[in-house]
Amino acid sequence: MGVVSCGTTMLDQGVFQNIGAVTWDTTAKTASFTAVSGNGYFVNTTSGAITVTLPATPSAGDIVAVQDYAGTWGTNNVTIGRNSSNIGGSAVDAILATSNQSITLVYVDSTRGWQTVNDSTQSVSGPSFITATGGTVTCCGDYKIHTFTGPGTFTVCSVGNPVGSDTVDYLVLAGGGGGAGNQGSWGGGGGGAGGYRESSGAASGCYTASPLGAGVSALPVSAQGYPITVGAGGSAGPGCGVGSCGAGGDGNNSVFSTITSTGGGGGGAGWPGPRPACAAAGRPGGSGGGGTSSYYGGSPGAPAPGGTGNTPPVSPPQGNNGGSALVHPPYRVGGSGGGAGAVGADNSSGPGGNGVATEITGSSVTRGGGGGAGGIPPCSSAQPGGSGGGGAGSGTSSPGTAGTVNTGGGGGGSGPCSAPTGGAGGSGIVVIRYKFQ
Repeated sequence: MGVVSCGTTMLDQGVFQNIGAVTWDTTAKTASFTAVSGNGYFVNTTSGAITVTLPATPSAGDIVAVQDYAGTWGTNNVTIGRNSSNIGGSAVDAILATSNQSITLVYVDSTRGWQTVNDSTQSVSGPSFITATGGTVTCCGDYKIHTFTGPGTFTVCSVGNPVGSDTVDYLVLAGGGGGAGNQGSWGGGGGGAGGYRESSGAASGCYTASPLGAGVSALPVSAQGYPITVGAGGSAGPGCGVGSCGAGGDGNNSVFSTITSTGGGGGGAGWPGPRPACAAAGRPGGSGGGGTSSYYGGSPGAPAPGGTGNTPPVSPPQGNNGGSALVHPPYRVGGSGGGAGAVGADNSSGPGGNGVATEITGSSVTRGGGGGAGGIPPCSSAQPGGSGGGGAGSGTSSPGTAGTVNTGGGGGGSGPCSAPTGGAGGSGIVVIRYKFQ
């Protein structure tokens, strides 16, 4: 068990050896039973966990021993039921969770109760739990939740055991991509949502994780500091007349331990002249930005695809593709940004991709929505952002709406040329949860 100093004191425990005599019962125990003083037992947990209940009203010098018959205690553990007496001075049942372990217990007195005098592994203990600091800490029943809305450090002060807790569940959400500004008769593409990665919640139960957490294991931790990166949202794409293509900026990555979520792709933006580099496809990222078509030298340009989501690829996918754009003379329409739970709609025909909901913070919150495409009335309409913080596109002279802070939402694309900019992407978030008692 590792230890990092966090203002607590760890006390050494003495171990006594070679006390008392035991008569071994050589018929292996395959079901729970009450031990008799003076006896040793071979306990076979091949078919499931077993409880060994210590003798009632013991006297000083009473002795009981148990040994792992089949080397399976690491899979199916043994509970030593204290039967109203202390074990090692604590009123807590002991858990034996190490394969091939054997222990001998002697009853000393009512204060210390049963003491371990021989232990082949020195690992006899009740449940122990992770202790940690960092971020904003809240509690939900027996679970602690550390929420990081900006950079910080998750410091594990001490690690528990498998019976208590030694792994953490997590949500790591990157910053969303910025929506595109308008450079002429173009609807700007919406920004893609930040990459969304989550564990299943099995290690710190009592909540429902998003579908993206299905089958994903919690992370083991050790006693150390884990730097936390919370990705900022991508910049808003510049508006008309600035001499640039107007594409939205990519969101920034969020990181915890071995988990990196990729920032959302910026929305694409076109240009009313012979500038092929401005026939902007949506940018790739955690979720892809929506594309925007261009117009070259007086003839329509090819439609631009949405950016590719889940880039770089992870399993389960961290996001979805952005929507593609269509040339619709004399107006060109944009695509909406992809979301954590769905692709962005094509051709200003629908909203940004929806996000997904999780209860990791204690209540259900939806995050990771894609930004909506900008529109040019009457040929196309501005589109709403996806659920979970996606910013709405603009169909007026107003900027696209920014993605919501700490949701990883993509920014909305801008509409007519008089709109100054697209909407900036929303920042990400990192949440860590574990059992603490």
